[in-house]
Parts: sequence; structure tokens; C-alpha cells
Amino acid sequence: MAQSGNVTIKGSDTMVILGQRWAEVFMSKNPGVTIQVTGGGSGTGIAALINGTTDIAEASRAMKDSEKTLAAQKRGKHVVEIPVALDGLAVFVSEKNPVSELSLAQLKRIYTGAVKNWKEVGGRDERIILYSRENNSGTYVYFKEHVLENADFFPTAQTLPGTAAVINAVARDARGIGYGGIAYGKGIKHLRVKKDANSSGIEPSMENVVSGSYPVSRYLYWYLAGEPEGNLKKLVDWVMSKDGQGVVENVGYYPLPDDVLARYAARQLTGKKPPKGKKTGGQ
Repeated sequence: MAQSGNVTIKGSDTMVILGQRWAEVFMSKNPGVTIQVTGGGSGTGIAALINGTTDIAEASRAMKDSEKTLAAQKRGKHVVEIPVALDGLAVFVSEKNPVSELSLAQLKRIYTGAVKNWKEVGGRDERIILYSRENNSGTYVYFKEHVLENADFFPTAQTLPGTAAVINAVARDARGIGYGGIAYGKGIKHLRVKKDANSSGIEPSMENVVSGSYPVSRYLYWYLAGEPEGNLKKLVDWVMSKDGQGVVENVGYYPLPDDVLARYAARQLTGKKPPKGKKTGGQ
């Protein structure tokens, strides 16, 4: 696909705006290349990579070993994992909500239904309305693994297609709570998140996300079947350059630390495997 001058990117709804902006800037610099970017969720993008219907899968969660094995079997190529940006998984409430911080344990109790009223966590005497992402979303998977510790969401949680929809719902609902990528968090309030009851609440700022002190920080990934060549390699190399990373910051996510970019650059010279995203906040 990429050899013909066309590149397809599919997957994470969290990343779709970032992917589209990368595509716009890259195509302006390379008029002979056409890049198509679509969402649908991380799971949808990964399935498309496995089935050979996309060049790049965008994912806001790490690809599972079982998925990588299946892709290798179907495509006859090993999966290349490239962390392309950093994100703080923000927790949103209405600007009218007096609560300003919650611990990871409180968030788990809220989303599993053990806590149902805001007064139990320092808020008003009102029922908590849960907003969540769909289960094919990498954001959903990450939140379930790292906040709920793989417990089930409470059945009353309303699942919505994309972080923008969660933001809109919470903005209209003073009793609501939601979660999603930091770049979408406009017009609502970000809660500070505490690692435990005795810790200070940490804001999802660039400094805190890059350092890993924010408890729910994560890498955003591109996945490819085999080593990139031609226009695909040119695109990946550009995204991993200072120029490409500047787009990340403009969109509202956080650029990769210099050590990750340096490892990618070194890989290009040595032919070694791609850089692994360091663990930040459990991922």
C-alpha cells in the first residue's frame, strides 16, 4: 500500500486528530504522498493491521502478545512497535463539581459501583453518573487495566464512541465523571489524581506526564507489519523527528522524551529493534 504513494492509518479515536494533523503537515511537505487516517478504536486498527487492510495501526494501548503472534502468522512479518507520543489519561468532571482530586482507589470504587454518591468522596449529596468508552477502545482497556485493576465496570456506566463524546456528556452533566486523552480536555475540569490516600494529587501536565509522576500516563503507539520502507519509512522517520514531535505538542499531547527519540535514531543506524516505551504510570 505505502509503496504506491498511499499510506493508510487506522485505529485509536484518541489519536485520530493527531494522526490527521501529522498527515496534513507531511502531505504538504511531500505532495506525491496521500495519507488516509480513520478512527474506530485501537482494537479496530489492530484488527486491520492483522488483516492487512492498513499500513499503520494507531493504538492508545500496547498491542497484546497474542495479537502480535496472529499478525505475524497472517502477514508473515514481525510487528514493529513504535511509541510516537505521550498522553496523560485525564479524569474529567463538570466545572460545577466541587471535587478537585481523587485517588486511584477512589476512582476504582466509583467505576466499579462501590461508591455511588459524590458526598462519599467530598462532593455534594448527588448520585454519580458514570461515562466511559466502548470496549474496543484502547483508552477503555488502559483504564480497566491500570485504574480498575481488571475489575468490571459498573453496569450503569454509559459507553460513548470517542473521548469527545465523553467530554460533551460530562460538560452537560454536573453529576458526571469521565476519562480520556488529555488533548480533548477542554471546557471541563481535570481532576488531580493521587497514587494513594496519603499522596498529593498530581495534575496531568507535560512535566508530570513525561516524568511519570502522573499516575495514569501512557505512550501512544504506531504498529506496523514489518520494517517500514519507502514513503512509510519516510513518514515514520518524520514523526519521530523534532519537526514531527512539534505537531504532537500543537495538538495537545506531549512529545516523546529525548532519550526515546535518540533510541529510535540509533536504531536507524544500527538496524536494531524499535524503541520500547518506558513505563510511565504503569504502562
